[in-house]
Amino acid sequence: MRYLPLTEDDRRQMLAGIGVESIEDLFRDVPADALLAGPVELPLHADEMAVERAFRAFAAENISPAGVPSFLGGGAYRHHIPASVDHLIQRGEFLTAYTPYQPEIAQGTLQYLFEFQTQVALITGMEVANASLYDGATSCAEAMAMACRLTRRKRVLLSGGLHPHWRSTAETYARFLALDALPLPPSWAGDEHPEERLDADTACVIVQNPDVFGRVHDLAPLAAACQASGTLLVVAVAEVVSLGLITSPGEMGADIVCGEGQSLGNAPSFGGPTVGLMAARERFIRQMPGRLVGETVDEDGRRGFVLTLSTREQHIRREKATSNICTNSGLCALAFTIHLTMLGDAGFRRLAEVNHARACALADRLAAIPGIDVLNKTFFNEFTLRLPKPAEAAVEQMAARGVLGGIPLMRLLPAWTEARSLLLVAATEMNSDDDIEALAVALSEVVA
Repeated sequence: MRYLPLTEDDRRQMLAGIGVESIEDLFRDVPADALLAGPVELPLHADEMAVERAFRAFAAENISPAGVPSFLGGGAYRHHIPASVDHLIQRGEFLTAYTPYQPEIAQGTLQYLFEFQTQVALITGMEVANASLYDGATSCAEAMAMACRLTRRKRVLLSGGLHPHWRSTAETYARFLALDALPLPPSWAGDEHPEERLDADTACVIVQNPDVFGRVHDLAPLAAACQASGTLLVVAVAEVVSLGLITSPGEMGADIVCGEGQSLGNAPSFGGPTVGLMAARERFIRQMPGRLVGETVDEDGRRGFVLTLSTREQHIRREKATSNICTNSGLCALAFTIHLTMLGDAGFRRLAEVNHARACALADRLAAIPGIDVLNKTFFNEFTLRLPKPAEAAVEQMAARGVLGGIPLMRLLPAWTEARSLLLVAATEMNSDDDIEALAVALSEVVA
């Protein structure tokens, strides 16, 4: 059977049925400059072996973080994933499971989502968590919308240390929800002071910890200021492993926590799929987006699990819905749960300690290079360097030497002129002493 088995007569009948004259009419609302003038310049067809050969050649042009010393971070981190994680998530009952709307046939799925929620609540220091969202960026935007519903206020402060991609997603949400999102400029001077900008119209302040530059913050003073003004504090966490070592957002006074769970059980995979985390104070539970799995008992008194406080119908009510995110990264959430279960409390803490130790070793080694400044006073496993030359050029030159030396901050903050010479580097348990030395040698050569 052909993939597109429609005849010209079939197409004419369908067009007549919906009241348009041509296929082009279906795209009339798309700006002309967004449309292609003709077919993409690709072969019209090829056999399977030829396609595989072509794509292997394309892939060979990339430098894989798995094949060279890599210090990439910026919101996606390379950690060791035990082989048992992939083995378990590929079992048929997990890999093919659909949305758990029928609890009588979805107890396994509901139970692991319940365990996922429990783990997220524990590591964030919060009281409740949902059954995951798409990724950290959508979690951040949903946390913003949730805070505005709870406070019935419209104004949102976005920290300059918030990941630019997350900030951009929140700003897009705000534009279509008629919210007033105020992005604060990035700064090294410690002069952001969002607590001085709070007023009776401010729904929430969104800050990241560790922030996009890798800095770790004590958020307790900001939390106190927010509480005094009736403003909610939303804390974003891009590197979930950091929660094994630094004070949790809940302990520092956060009202809502949004985050990215990719570091546990999920490879960076060119940016996705990943898994969004959200946790909050229990009194806010009815405004949480997405799914929530609850524990109950059946008519025989046996432990069971159900979706609670949220139904499928909620997610198709358009502007009346709490959220229109109507699914979750279930398989990625399962990978997260399996990995964290295998680590346990002590193992999670130890993983965080190793990450911090690796970053400290890297910072000490790079600080010894003439012309290199380590800017961070605090960091977990990621920090920012100031180079004596443009960071983008340095990264390209290190890549040519077989080292992925980090992310030029100009790629994340192109409008911030100070970012031109700033390089963001991350170290995890995957980076050996030899990797650190390889980066130090490559960086010494390109800045000499």
